[in-house]
Amino acid sequence: MNMERLIAGLDVGSAKTTAIIAEVEGDLPRHPSIKILGVGQVKTTGVHQGMVSDIEETTRSIKKAMQDAERMAGIEAEEVFCGIAGEHAQAMISKGIVAVSHDEIDKSDVDRVNEVARAQAIPQDRELLHAIPQEYTVDRNTGIRDPIGMSGTRLETEMYLVTIGTSPPIHLRRSVERAGYKMRELVLEPLASALAVLTEDEKELGVALVEVGASVTDLAIFHEGKIRHLGTIPFGGRNVTRDIVHGLGVTQADAERLKERYGCAYEPLIDPGEVIQLPSTGAQGERHIPRELLAHIIHQRLDEVFDLVQQDLSSAGFNGKLSAGVVLTGGAASMIGVVELASEVFGTGVRVGVPSDHLSGLIEAVNSPRFATAVGLAQYGANRVALGGVTSARRLPLGKGMEGIAAKVKFWLQDFF
Repeated sequence: MNMERLIAGLDVGSAKTTAIIAEVEGDLPRHPSIKILGVGQVKTTGVHQGMVSDIEETTRSIKKAMQDAERMAGIEAEEVFCGIAGEHAQAMISKGIVAVSHDEIDKSDVDRVNEVARAQAIPQDRELLHAIPQEYTVDRNTGIRDPIGMSGTRLETEMYLVTIGTSPPIHLRRSVERAGYKMRELVLEPLASALAVLTEDEKELGVALVEVGASVTDLAIFHEGKIRHLGTIPFGGRNVTRDIVHGLGVTQADAERLKERYGCAYEPLIDPGEVIQLPSTGAQGERHIPRELLAHIIHQRLDEVFDLVQQDLSSAGFNGKLSAGVVLTGGAASMIGVVELASEVFGTGVRVGVPSDHLSGLIEAVNSPRFATAVGLAQYGANRVALGGVTSARRLPLGKGMEGIAAKVKFWLQDFF
Protein backbone atom coordinates (compact mmCIF):
# COMPACT_ATOMS: atom_id res chain seq x y z
CA MET A 1 0.00 0.00 0.00
CA ASN A 2 1.24 3.47 -0.92
CA MET A 3 1.46 5.38 2.37
CA GLU A 4 1.33 8.68 0.46
CA ARG A 5 -2.26 7.86 -0.48
CA LEU A 6 -3.36 7.29 3.08
CA ILE A 7 -5.53 9.90 4.78
CA ALA A 8 -6.99 10.35 8.25
CA GLY A 9 -9.99 12.57 8.96
CA LEU A 10 -10.61 13.61 12.57
CA ASP A 11 -13.85 15.18 13.76
CA VAL A 12 -13.60 16.34 17.39
CA GLY A 13 -17.22 17.11 18.26
CA SER A 14 -18.71 18.19 21.58
CA ALA A 15 -20.31 14.74 22.08
CA LYS A 16 -18.26 12.30 19.97
CA THR A 17 -14.80 12.19 18.48
CA THR A 18 -14.72 10.35 15.15
CA ALA A 19 -11.65 9.20 13.24
CA ILE A 20 -11.63 7.76 9.74
CA ILE A 21 -8.65 6.23 7.97
CA ALA A 22 -8.99 5.88 4.21
CA GLU A 23 -6.98 5.30 1.07
CA VAL A 24 -7.26 7.54 -2.00
CA GLU A 25 -8.38 5.59 -5.05
CA GLY A 26 -8.36 6.73 -8.65
CA ASP A 27 -6.66 9.82 -10.02
CA LEU A 28 -9.59 12.12 -10.59
CA PRO A 29 -8.31 15.45 -9.28
CA ARG A 30 -11.81 16.86 -8.82
CA HIS A 31 -13.50 14.01 -6.96
CA PRO A 32 -11.18 11.15 -6.09
CA SER A 33 -12.91 8.26 -4.39
CA ILE A 34 -11.77 6.97 -1.04
CA LYS A 35 -11.71 3.48 0.37
CA ILE A 36 -12.68 3.46 4.05
CA LEU A 37 -10.23 1.23 5.93
CA GLY A 38 -10.92 2.05 9.57
CA VAL A 39 -13.40 3.96 11.72
CA GLY A 40 -13.20 4.90 15.40
CA GLN A 41 -15.79 6.74 17.44
CA VAL A 42 -15.59 7.53 21.15
CA LYS A 43 -17.38 9.82 23.57
CA THR A 44 -15.65 13.20 23.67
CA THR A 45 -14.53 14.61 26.99
CA GLY A 46 -12.83 17.97 27.21
CA VAL A 47 -14.71 19.84 24.47
CA HIS A 48 -17.35 22.41 25.37
CA GLN A 49 -19.48 24.28 22.81
CA GLY A 50 -17.20 23.10 19.99
CA MET A 51 -14.06 24.41 21.75
CA VAL A 52 -11.31 22.50 23.52
CA SER A 53 -11.79 23.28 27.21
CA ASP A 54 -9.47 20.57 28.58
CA ILE A 55 -6.41 19.65 26.52
CA GLU A 56 -5.59 16.47 28.49
CA GLU A 57 -9.11 15.06 28.13
CA THR A 58 -9.37 16.02 24.45
CA THR A 59 -5.99 14.39 23.78
CA ARG A 60 -7.30 11.19 25.39
CA SER A 61 -10.45 11.19 23.19
CA ILE A 62 -8.40 11.80 20.02
CA LYS A 63 -5.92 9.04 20.90
CA LYS A 64 -8.65 6.51 21.57
CA ALA A 65 -10.67 7.27 18.40
CA MET A 66 -7.53 7.23 16.23
CA GLN A 67 -6.25 3.99 17.78
CA ASP A 68 -9.62 2.28 17.20
CA ALA A 69 -9.55 3.36 13.54
CA GLU A 70 -5.90 2.29 13.18
CA ARG A 71 -6.62 -1.10 14.69
CA MET A 72 -9.46 -1.67 12.24
CA ALA A 73 -7.33 -0.50 9.29
CA GLY A 74 -4.20 -2.35 10.42
CA ILE A 75 -2.22 0.82 9.66
CA GLU A 76 -0.87 3.68 11.74
CA ALA A 77 -1.57 7.22 10.62
CA GLU A 78 0.87 10.09 11.06
CA GLU A 79 -1.09 13.15 10.00
CA VAL A 80 -4.74 14.16 10.27
CA PHE A 81 -7.10 16.49 8.47
CA CYS A 82 -8.97 17.92 11.40
CA GLY A 83 -12.37 19.63 11.51
CA ILE A 84 -13.06 22.78 13.49
CA ALA A 85 -16.53 23.90 14.56
CA GLY A 86 -18.28 26.60 12.57
CA GLU A 87 -19.18 28.48 15.72
CA HIS A 88 -16.00 30.53 15.89
CA ALA A 89 -15.72 31.12 12.15
CA GLN A 90 -16.48 34.36 10.38
CA ALA A 91 -16.78 34.83 6.67
CA MET A 92 -16.27 37.90 4.56
CA ILE A 93 -16.21 38.72 0.88
CA SER A 94 -12.97 40.23 -0.34
CA LYS A 95 -12.45 41.77 -3.79
CA GLY A 96 -9.29 41.86 -5.88
CA ILE A 97 -8.61 43.82 -9.10
CA VAL A 98 -5.58 43.59 -11.43
CA ALA A 99 -4.70 44.82 -14.91
CA VAL A 100 -4.33 41.97 -17.41
CA SER A 101 -0.72 41.64 -18.57
CA HIS A 102 -1.20 40.07 -22.06
CA ASP A 103 -3.88 39.94 -24.75
CA GLU A 104 -5.61 37.10 -23.00
CA ILE A 105 -5.97 36.15 -19.37
CA ASP A 106 -3.65 33.36 -18.23
CA LYS A 107 -3.08 31.50 -14.99
CA SER A 108 -0.60 34.08 -13.69
CA ASP A 109 -3.28 36.82 -13.92
CA VAL A 110 -5.74 34.62 -12.01
CA ASP A 111 -3.09 33.86 -9.38
CA ARG A 112 -2.32 37.58 -9.02
CA VAL A 113 -5.94 38.66 -8.62
CA ASN A 114 -6.55 35.88 -6.09
CA GLU A 115 -3.45 36.94 -4.15
CA VAL A 116 -4.74 40.54 -4.04
CA ALA A 117 -8.12 39.38 -2.71
CA ARG A 118 -6.50 37.13 -0.12
CA ALA A 119 -4.15 39.85 1.10
CA GLN A 120 -7.07 41.47 2.91
CA ALA A 121 -5.96 42.51 6.38
CA ILE A 122 -6.93 39.66 8.70
CA PRO A 123 -7.25 40.92 12.30
CA GLN A 124 -4.39 39.99 14.67
CA ASP A 125 -6.54 37.64 16.72
CA ARG A 126 -7.82 35.63 13.74
CA GLU A 127 -6.40 33.02 11.38
CA LEU A 128 -7.34 32.45 7.73
CA LEU A 129 -8.86 28.99 7.25
CA HIS A 130 -10.22 29.01 3.69
CA ALA A 131 -9.99 31.37 0.74
CA ILE A 132 -12.57 30.32 -1.83
CA PRO A 133 -12.91 32.21 -5.13
CA GLN A 134 -16.58 32.71 -5.96
CA GLU A 135 -16.59 34.41 -9.33
CA TYR A 136 -14.57 36.59 -11.66
CA THR A 137 -15.38 39.70 -13.69
CA VAL A 138 -13.56 40.48 -16.94
CA ASP A 139 -13.95 44.17 -17.82
CA ARG A 140 -17.73 44.50 -17.33
CA ASN A 141 -18.72 40.84 -17.76
CA THR A 142 -19.67 39.41 -14.36
CA GLY A 143 -20.32 35.92 -13.03
CA ILE A 144 -17.45 34.16 -14.82
CA ARG A 145 -16.30 30.85 -13.29
CA ASP A 146 -12.99 30.47 -15.11
CA PRO A 147 -11.57 33.49 -16.92
CA ILE A 148 -8.45 31.80 -18.38
CA GLY A 149 -8.25 32.34 -22.16
CA MET A 150 -10.61 35.34 -22.20
CA SER A 151 -9.60 38.74 -23.59
CA GLY A 152 -9.87 41.82 -21.45
CA THR A 153 -7.86 44.57 -19.78
CA ARG A 154 -9.03 44.25 -16.19
CA LEU A 155 -9.75 41.19 -14.07
CA GLU A 156 -11.67 41.24 -10.78
CA THR A 157 -12.45 38.48 -8.32
CA GLU A 158 -14.75 38.01 -5.37
CA MET A 159 -13.32 35.71 -2.75
CA TYR A 160 -15.00 34.16 0.26
CA LEU A 161 -12.57 34.32 3.17
CA VAL A 162 -13.27 32.19 6.24
CA THR A 163 -11.36 33.16 9.37
CA ILE A 164 -11.34 31.78 12.87
CA GLY A 165 -10.21 33.17 16.24
CA THR A 166 -6.63 32.04 16.94
CA SER A 167 -7.10 30.34 20.30
CA PRO A 168 -9.50 27.45 19.29
CA PRO A 169 -7.04 26.23 16.58
CA ILE A 170 -4.06 26.50 18.96
CA HIS A 171 -5.76 24.32 21.60
CA LEU A 172 -6.97 21.82 19.00
CA ARG A 173 -3.53 21.57 17.38
CA ARG A 174 -1.96 21.06 20.78
CA SER A 175 -4.38 18.22 21.60
CA VAL A 176 -3.72 16.52 18.25
CA GLU A 177 0.05 16.83 18.69
CA ARG A 178 -0.08 15.52 22.25
CA ALA A 179 -2.02 12.52 20.98
CA GLY A 180 0.99 11.84 18.73
CA TYR A 181 -0.22 13.10 15.33
CA LYS A 182 0.59 16.01 13.04
CA MET A 183 -2.18 18.38 12.11
CA ARG A 184 -2.04 18.39 8.32
CA GLU A 185 -4.78 20.96 7.85
CA LEU A 186 -7.74 22.51 9.64
CA VAL A 187 -11.04 22.41 7.77
CA LEU A 188 -14.31 24.07 8.70
CA GLU A 189 -16.71 21.27 9.66
CA PRO A 190 -19.82 22.37 7.70
CA LEU A 191 -17.65 22.62 4.56
CA ALA A 192 -16.28 19.12 5.14
CA SER A 193 -19.81 17.72 5.64
CA ALA A 194 -20.91 19.43 2.43
CA LEU A 195 -18.18 17.56 0.53
CA ALA A 196 -19.49 14.25 1.87
CA VAL A 197 -23.25 14.66 1.37
CA LEU A 198 -24.11 17.31 -1.22
CA THR A 199 -24.24 16.70 -4.96
CA GLU A 200 -22.90 19.14 -7.58
CA ASP A 201 -26.48 19.65 -8.85
CA GLU A 202 -27.73 20.58 -5.39
CA LYS A 203 -24.96 23.15 -4.95
CA GLU A 204 -25.76 24.58 -8.37
CA LEU A 205 -29.53 24.85 -7.79
CA GLY A 206 -29.20 26.22 -4.27
CA VAL A 207 -29.17 24.11 -1.11
CA ALA A 208 -28.91 24.61 2.65
CA LEU A 209 -26.86 22.12 4.64
CA VAL A 210 -28.14 22.04 8.23
CA GLU A 211 -25.89 20.10 10.58
CA VAL A 212 -27.42 19.44 14.00
CA GLY A 213 -24.52 18.75 16.34
CA ALA A 214 -24.51 18.19 20.09
CA SER A 215 -24.01 21.79 21.14
CA VAL A 216 -24.45 23.81 17.94
CA THR A 217 -26.34 23.66 14.66
CA ASP A 218 -24.38 24.81 11.61
CA LEU A 219 -25.88 26.21 8.43
CA ALA A 220 -24.03 26.36 5.10
CA ILE A 221 -25.75 27.73 2.01
CA PHE A 222 -24.55 26.89 -1.51
CA HIS A 223 -25.88 28.57 -4.63
CA GLU A 224 -24.62 28.51 -8.24
CA GLY A 225 -22.02 25.97 -7.21
CA LYS A 226 -20.35 28.00 -4.45
CA ILE A 227 -20.53 28.50 -0.70
CA ARG A 228 -22.50 31.73 -0.09
CA HIS A 229 -23.28 31.85 3.62
CA LEU A 230 -22.26 30.26 6.91
CA GLY A 231 -24.31 30.50 10.08
CA THR A 232 -24.35 28.94 13.54
CA ILE A 233 -27.18 28.50 16.02
CA PRO A 234 -25.97 27.82 19.61
CA PHE A 235 -28.41 24.93 20.21
CA GLY A 236 -28.20 21.25 19.36
CA GLY A 237 -28.91 17.70 20.53
CA ARG A 238 -27.71 18.42 24.07
CA ASN A 239 -30.50 20.97 24.54
CA VAL A 240 -33.04 18.32 23.56
CA THR A 241 -31.53 15.93 26.13
CA ARG A 242 -31.61 18.65 28.78
CA ASP A 243 -35.31 19.28 28.11
CA ILE A 244 -36.02 15.56 28.54
CA VAL A 245 -34.10 15.55 31.85
CA HIS A 246 -36.21 18.44 33.18
CA GLY A 247 -39.48 17.41 31.59
CA LEU A 248 -39.46 13.75 32.69
CA GLY A 249 -37.26 13.82 35.80
CA VAL A 250 -34.68 11.34 34.51
CA THR A 251 -30.86 11.38 34.55
CA GLN A 252 -28.82 12.71 31.63
CA ALA A 253 -27.72 9.18 30.63
CA ASP A 254 -31.32 7.89 30.76
CA ALA A 255 -32.53 10.90 28.75
CA GLU A 256 -29.98 10.07 26.03
CA ARG A 257 -31.14 6.45 25.97
CA LEU A 258 -34.83 7.41 25.79
CA LYS A 259 -34.06 9.82 22.96
CA GLU A 260 -32.16 7.13 21.02
CA ARG A 261 -34.71 4.38 21.57
CA TYR A 262 -38.09 6.11 21.53
CA GLY A 263 -37.31 9.62 20.29
CA CYS A 264 -39.42 11.16 17.54
CA ALA A 265 -39.10 14.75 16.32
CA TYR A 266 -42.62 15.04 14.91
CA GLU A 267 -45.45 14.56 17.37
CA PRO A 268 -48.24 13.66 14.88
CA LEU A 269 -46.32 10.48 13.89
CA ILE A 270 -46.85 8.90 17.32
CA ASP A 271 -49.83 6.72 18.16
CA PRO A 272 -51.57 8.49 21.09
CA GLY A 273 -52.14 5.11 22.80
CA GLU A 274 -48.46 4.14 22.92
CA VAL A 275 -46.94 4.05 26.41
CA ILE A 276 -43.25 3.75 27.36
CA GLN A 277 -41.64 2.85 30.66
CA LEU A 278 -39.30 5.36 32.26
CA PRO A 279 -36.09 4.30 34.00
CA SER A 280 -36.68 4.96 37.70
CA THR A 281 -35.09 4.75 41.11
CA GLY A 282 -36.56 2.58 43.85
CA ALA A 283 -38.17 5.56 45.55
CA GLN A 284 -39.94 6.66 42.38
CA GLY A 285 -41.50 3.26 41.74
CA GLU A 286 -42.43 2.14 38.24
CA ARG A 287 -43.32 5.02 35.91
CA HIS A 288 -44.99 5.01 32.51
CA ILE A 289 -45.68 7.94 30.18
CA PRO A 290 -47.33 8.31 26.78
CA ARG A 291 -44.60 8.20 24.10
CA GLU A 292 -46.35 11.29 22.72
CA LEU A 293 -45.07 13.30 25.71
CA LEU A 294 -41.44 12.46 24.86
CA ALA A 295 -42.11 13.36 21.21
CA HIS A 296 -43.72 16.62 22.31
CA ILE A 297 -40.58 17.69 24.24
CA ILE A 298 -38.26 16.84 21.31
CA HIS A 299 -40.62 18.39 18.73
CA GLN A 300 -40.81 21.71 20.63
CA ARG A 301 -37.06 22.12 20.99
CA LEU A 302 -36.10 21.07 17.44
CA ASP A 303 -38.89 23.24 16.05
CA GLU A 304 -37.27 26.19 17.82
CA VAL A 305 -33.79 25.27 16.49
CA PHE A 306 -35.06 24.95 12.89
CA ASP A 307 -36.94 28.24 13.30
CA LEU A 308 -33.70 30.01 14.22
CA VAL A 309 -31.98 28.42 11.21
CA GLN A 310 -34.84 29.61 8.99
CA GLN A 311 -34.46 33.17 10.35
CA ASP A 312 -30.72 33.10 9.58
CA LEU A 313 -31.45 31.75 6.11
CA SER A 314 -33.99 34.54 5.48
CA SER A 315 -31.76 37.33 6.74
CA ALA A 316 -28.99 36.03 4.44
CA GLY A 317 -31.46 36.63 1.60
CA PHE A 318 -31.93 33.02 0.50
CA ASN A 319 -35.59 32.48 1.30
CA GLY A 320 -37.26 30.85 -1.70
CA LYS A 321 -33.95 30.66 -3.61
CA LEU A 322 -32.96 27.13 -2.62
CA SER A 323 -34.41 24.97 -5.37
CA ALA A 324 -32.67 21.86 -4.01
CA GLY A 325 -34.12 22.41 -0.53
CA VAL A 326 -32.45 21.41 2.73
CA VAL A 327 -30.07 18.55 3.55
CA LEU A 328 -29.84 17.54 7.22
CA THR A 329 -26.78 15.92 8.79
CA GLY A 330 -25.31 15.47 12.27
CA GLY A 331 -26.33 13.10 15.05
CA ALA A 332 -29.92 14.34 15.41
CA ALA A 333 -30.64 13.92 11.68
CA SER A 334 -31.17 10.17 12.06
CA MET A 335 -34.12 10.60 14.43
CA ILE A 336 -37.59 9.55 13.24
CA GLY A 337 -39.73 12.52 12.24
CA VAL A 338 -36.88 14.98 11.76
CA VAL A 339 -37.49 15.24 7.99
CA GLU A 340 -41.23 15.85 8.50
CA LEU A 341 -40.57 18.57 11.08
CA ALA A 342 -37.88 20.26 8.96
CA SER A 343 -40.12 20.20 5.85
CA GLU A 344 -42.83 21.95 7.84
CA VAL A 345 -40.49 24.66 9.19
CA PHE A 346 -38.49 25.29 6.00
CA GLY A 347 -41.43 24.84 3.64
CA THR A 348 -39.26 22.98 1.14
CA GLY A 349 -37.96 19.53 0.23
CA VAL A 350 -35.76 17.97 2.92
CA ARG A 351 -33.53 14.90 2.84
CA VAL A 352 -31.08 13.36 5.30
CA GLY A 353 -27.47 13.56 4.11
CA VAL A 354 -25.59 10.28 4.46
CA PRO A 355 -22.06 9.90 3.03
CA SER A 356 -22.35 7.70 -0.06
CA ASP A 357 -20.67 9.09 -3.19
CA HIS A 358 -17.08 8.31 -4.12
CA LEU A 359 -16.81 5.75 -1.29
CA SER A 360 -15.73 2.12 -1.14
CA GLY A 361 -14.42 -0.18 1.59
CA LEU A 362 -16.27 -0.23 4.92
CA ILE A 363 -19.18 1.88 3.64
CA GLU A 364 -21.69 0.42 6.11
CA ALA A 365 -19.52 1.62 9.03
CA VAL A 366 -20.12 5.27 8.03
CA ASN A 367 -23.66 4.90 6.74
CA SER A 368 -25.18 7.52 9.05
CA PRO A 369 -25.53 11.33 9.03
CA ARG A 370 -23.32 11.61 12.10
CA PHE A 371 -20.31 10.48 10.02
CA ALA A 372 -20.76 13.25 7.41
CA THR A 373 -18.03 15.51 8.84
CA ALA A 374 -15.41 12.80 9.34
CA VAL A 375 -15.97 11.32 5.85
CA GLY A 376 -15.90 14.84 4.38
CA LEU A 377 -12.55 15.50 6.07
CA ALA A 378 -11.12 12.33 4.53
CA GLN A 379 -12.52 13.39 1.13
CA TYR A 380 -11.00 16.84 1.55
CA GLY A 381 -7.67 15.13 2.23
CA ALA A 382 -8.13 12.93 -0.84
CA ASN A 383 -8.65 16.04 -2.96
CA ARG A 384 -5.40 17.41 -1.61
CA VAL A 385 -3.52 14.21 -2.45
CA ALA A 386 -5.08 13.89 -5.91
CA LEU A 387 -4.08 17.47 -6.71
CA GLY A 388 -0.54 16.71 -5.62
CA GLY A 389 -0.95 19.05 -2.68
CA VAL A 390 1.34 17.14 -0.35
CA THR A 391 1.61 19.98 2.13
CA SER A 392 4.46 20.23 4.54
CA ALA A 393 3.34 19.27 8.01
CA ARG A 394 5.29 22.03 9.74
CA ARG A 395 3.44 24.32 12.09
CA LEU A 396 2.29 27.57 10.56
CA PRO A 397 3.87 30.70 11.98
CA LEU A 398 1.21 32.24 14.17
CA GLY A 399 2.17 35.73 13.05
CA LYS A 400 -0.58 37.16 10.87
CA GLY A 401 -0.07 39.01 7.65
CA MET A 402 1.20 37.41 4.47
CA GLU A 403 3.99 35.26 5.96
CA GLY A 404 1.50 33.16 7.94
CA ILE A 405 -0.88 32.91 5.04
CA ALA A 406 1.74 32.25 2.36
CA ALA A 407 2.92 29.24 4.35
CA LYS A 408 -0.44 27.68 3.57
CA VAL A 409 -1.14 25.70 0.45
CA LYS A 410 -2.43 27.88 -2.38
CA PHE A 411 -6.09 27.37 -1.72
CA TRP A 412 -7.65 28.59 -4.90
CA LEU A 413 -5.89 25.99 -7.04
CA GLN A 414 -7.73 23.36 -5.07
CA ASP A 415 -11.06 25.01 -5.29
CA PHE A 416 -13.56 22.32 -4.37
CA PHE A 417 -16.10 24.10 -2.22
